[in-house]
Amino acid sequence: MGGSGPPAEINSVGAGHTRDRASSLLSRDFTAVTTTELRHAVAAVVAAAGLTGVRAEGFVLAVHELATNAVRHGGGTGHLHLRRQDDLLICAVVDHGPGVDAPPIRQVPGDVAGGRGLWLADHLADSLHLHRRPDGMTATVTIALR
Repeated sequence: MGGSGPPAEINSVGAGHTRDRASSLLSRDFTAVTTTELRHAVAAVVAAAGLTGVRAEGFVLAVHELATNAVRHGGGTGHLHLRRQDDLLICAVVDHGPGVDAPPIRQVPGDVAGGRGLWLADHLADSLHLHRRPDGMTATVTIALR
């Protein structure tokens, strides 16, 4: 995908106060061949940002599930953009597949193979937002640095 990242300045909050600037931490295209490398890069960036332990492991897994879904269901490639805004890590995974209007986020029975990616991402991150675009889907997970 490529292109410019998010705007550096975020909207003002109140008189004379502004939010912290959003910082781009990682922006990378990926394919099925590079998802493991991407997972390691995300883990390193998340640790450097100060998220550790079980919450860090869960967030990295959530991002990995979204990247895997992008490859499987979204045209074989994707783009990841991880940024920090205030005390949040925000990771958007963009694909160019057909997308779906409202993908179900539910736990599947234990005897069914697959189908757990969105459910895991939803449960491991503080939030999951899905946005269908004319040219694909954007899945964004957020977690607080606490």
